[in-house]
Amino acid sequence: MSQAPILALHGGAGTIPAASLTPDLTNAYHDGIRTALAAGHAVLKSGGTALDAVTRTVVALEENPLFNAGHGAVYTTDETHEMDAAVMDGATGRAGAIAGICGPRNPVLAARAVMEKSAHVFLAGEGAMRFCREVGLEFMPSAWFGTERRLDALRQEMARRAANSADTRSDADRHGTVGAVALDVHGNLAAATSTGGITAKTPGRVGDSPVIGAGTWADNATCAISATGQGELFIRVAAAHEIAARMRWGGQSLAEAADDVANNVLAPIGGSGGLIALDAKGNLSLPFNCDGMYRGFIAPDGIAHSAIHREDWRIQAST
Repeated sequence: MSQAPILALHGGAGTIPAASLTPDLTNAYHDGIRTALAAGHAVLKSGGTALDAVTRTVVALEENPLFNAGHGAVYTTDETHEMDAAVMDGATGRAGAIAGICGPRNPVLAARAVMEKSAHVFLAGEGAMRFCREVGLEFMPSAWFGTERRLDALRQEMARRAANSADTRSDADRHGTVGAVALDVHGNLAAATSTGGITAKTPGRVGDSPVIGAGTWADNATCAISATGQGELFIRVAAAHEIAARMRWGGQSLAEAADDVANNVLAPIGGSGGLIALDAKGNLSLPFNCDGMYRGFIAPDGIAHSAIHREDWRIQAST
């Protein structure tokens, strides 16, 4: 008997404040979420794997300049881009991750290539770039990844630091990530995450997104997770694996474990952010402890849901 497929995504925790979102920009975010959901769900509807579905979903988000991944990635203090990504297959436990790269058009495809075309799990820096060229990934010039919006954010942050002014940035200015989790008709889970990092990060900084067990996790026995937020804190508590461990050894449900980690483990130590989590029974949880999280899902009924802040779900019947 086949499993009814499920797909969920996030476009980053820490959203633009509701008062600052124009109707056009609000619609653009919802359209971006639904476009990515449709791309991944098309894979699942045709009997494709969860791994293919999350990859396709994240590629769509990397192509959208509204989100901090691929085209639209934030800048380092050197006005450069350093992108990170990871994928994990819940059926086999195989994983691939990449960090500190700029050139491959879709960092999530680089992470998947590490998993499928190398003997390793995690590649970074110049060696990672050489590997991406060797396996034939599509490259783009560095200018393709940037946008005026991201460059303005960097310059404002550098000016604030030069003036030694108080940090009044919102969560939306501090971090941003994209990710997806899926359950396919075969009952297998997968997760993928991609990010440009944080605005004005120190070159060489790596957050939780490519760290297996921190920002990305998939295991058919427990759950698939993609996290978004203040990466240093997610790494310190191994957030994604902590949820899986609470389910495996503590007997918690997916919702209990995900909510506990988001609100009772991360929040008390300043770990602002959220995550999307899915288990092999089809249970879905999307907790966050900040003002909002760009997010969406398609359940077995095939209806697409998208949201930005709390209790603002939009529903679209056809996908």
